[in-house]
Amino acid sequence: MGKWFKSGAPWIWMTAGTVSMSLVAVVGLLLLIGWRGLVYFWPHPIYQWDVQGVGGNNQRIIGELYDQEQVPVERLRAAGHPLPSDEEREWLTRYLIKTGNREFVDLDFRWVLETDIKARSTPAELALLERTTNGNFYGRVSGVNVAGKVVTGDLHGPLREAIDRAVDLNSQADSLQKGEIGAINYQLEKLRLKERKAELNHELTDQLKSELQAERDKLQADYLVLEKELFRLRADAGRDSVTVTDMRGEAVTMPLSKVLDVTWPNEMGLFAKIGYWFHQIGKFISGDPREANTEGGVFPAIFGTVFMVILMAIIVMPLGVVAAVYLHEYAGKNVMTKFIRIAVINLAGVPSIVYGVFGLGFFVYTLGGSIDRIFYPEALPSPTFGSPGVIWSALTLAILTLPVVIVSTEEGLARIPSAIRHGSLALGATQAETLWRIVLPMASPAIMTGLILAIARAAGEVAPLMLVGVVKLAPTLPVDGNFPYLHVERKFMHLGFHIYDVGFQSPNVEAARPLVYATSFLLVTVIVGLNLTAIGIRNHLREKFKALDN
Repeated sequence: MGKWFKSGAPWIWMTAGTVSMSLVAVVGLLLLIGWRGLVYFWPHPIYQWDVQGVGGNNQRIIGELYDQEQVPVERLRAAGHPLPSDEEREWLTRYLIKTGNREFVDLDFRWVLETDIKARSTPAELALLERTTNGNFYGRVSGVNVAGKVVTGDLHGPLREAIDRAVDLNSQADSLQKGEIGAINYQLEKLRLKERKAELNHELTDQLKSELQAERDKLQADYLVLEKELFRLRADAGRDSVTVTDMRGEAVTMPLSKVLDVTWPNEMGLFAKIGYWFHQIGKFISGDPREANTEGGVFPAIFGTVFMVILMAIIVMPLGVVAAVYLHEYAGKNVMTKFIRIAVINLAGVPSIVYGVFGLGFFVYTLGGSIDRIFYPEALPSPTFGSPGVIWSALTLAILTLPVVIVSTEEGLARIPSAIRHGSLALGATQAETLWRIVLPMASPAIMTGLILAIARAAGEVAPLMLVGVVKLAPTLPVDGNFPYLHVERKFMHLGFHIYDVGFQSPNVEAARPLVYATSFLLVTVIVGLNLTAIGIRNHLREKFKALDN
């Protein structure tokens, strides 16, 4: 036994066991998040319950079975819930039902006790209508009005065609509003700032005024034409309507301009459900958020996360590599260099919110405010760069991840034998040429390792971004068709903040819970995708410069 301990085998097995348990825990957590998130997009059956209401009156409820739990009978009786006197069970099941139709019912979700349920069925004619506002609508489609004519017979096909038409028209209207109309508004604002700048510089002449006014008049004329087309598209999208009989037994007519999709889940087969599942995932990834982020997609958050991380990587890579090269190749081996290395290592342990406060105070207020005063005085008091934006978020996270890149690059430089440097210098190369052509290529895998670690940390950070650029809902993306096309001063959406907002700031907690899992799984997927891209580049560089290692 003593020899076995001295051999070190127990510590090897302990280390292997710890690593295995850690991997199992991480994989299990990812599987849980993925399952709870992806099952949200699966078409669930729509049930019809006949329940006993207050005063013994029967009530009909239509909706999806959202969750269920076991409740002690004693707790129900203590809460004053009426139970049968002969009830002898210790636990009862109660069901959480998503009823939707939130503009006509008090609660979007309601609990129903199993003893109150008189009957439950899944009629094939029950439909789910996904809407732009007020969430889902459940009921029986009783009529479709297309171009002023009432459709009879099978309503499935005509209703889908009418909805597709309305969705296409709404998409054209949104593209027009965000594209050409948005560009005109952007140009009008540019003209206003140009006139204000000339006024501040005492260069505003009558001729310049007339030229600017002529440009405004032309833009206004174009705007009126586009506005008329926008109103036509909106009105045309609302031409058709659908009538649905809800669980109250009342017929509700709604314009199809407010309807995004319709499904009859109880009629679907397995392959239809799989196709619907992929369709819903695609809409979640490519769509815009709705209903205070509790409905719709997360494309702006995906775009903002990836864009900010790429911008951060572009900033941190040269800074980190230059700092590491100076410390390892040029700086003297003295107390000051040791102090700088200790400071760099300690910076990695500073809480991220401290970096956020620093970024807000230095980058946003000091640097951004100075840029506004020097280059954009005509826009004041409205800030241009003096407010949180994607550029300040990228700079803040670049400072946050800078120690990781410096340490990783230094370790890569330290692994290169000094004989290689001496050989290069002996052949007549300068130190700069040796560094650029020999040392840095050999250290490039270590540099990419530092970048991978920086991306992994930066993509998941939320606390500093709340101070320096991220918002609940960004009206426009940082990239559009207006010059200079890349607007790094704009605020943006982020998957991490989206998870926080949906999970803890949502007005409808039950509706938002599945989106927390879905967005979390998506964030992990984005981080893994970015890391795999960087790992692929690192492996390519390793193979490319393998001859130098030999």
